[in-house]
Amino acid sequence: MWVIFVNMELIESVAVSSVLNKDVKQFGKQNMFDESDETCWNSDQGSPQWVKVKLREETDVKFFTIQFQGGFTAKDLVFKTELNGNSEEMCFYPEDTNSVQKFIIKQPTKLRSMLFKFHSSTDFFGRIIIYKLGWS
Repeated sequence: MWVIFVNMELIESVAVSSVLNKDVKQFGKQNMFDESDETCWNSDQGSPQWVKVKLREETDVKFFTIQFQGGFTAKDLVFKTELNGNSEEMCFYPEDTNSVQKFIIKQPTKLRSMLFKFHSSTDFFGRIIIYKLGWS
């Protein structure tokens, strides 16, 4: 298992497309980084859904990890990086599982922000559930 816990001091901001029933206390974005197996970010219905992370400084990233809830997994994931106005996009195809999944970036990259865009979901209503999100 490749659980990566993120140092929250390195994160400037996190934004998400939606939160189930606007219940940010129970299903908010902070739950992806709290190291708890009991909490998660749960999007509302509809596609696409996304998570955007802005970092305080340039960071080298070789891979990222996501733990979805099976049945609420992204069918496809576009990982977009940005640094000094330049951006790059990579596509990944997660498995519909509860396990932590590791996605390797072919060429490690420096970045200041990351966008995880989920165009479709294994859930009929388009909801995405993420327990853990990390990178290294």
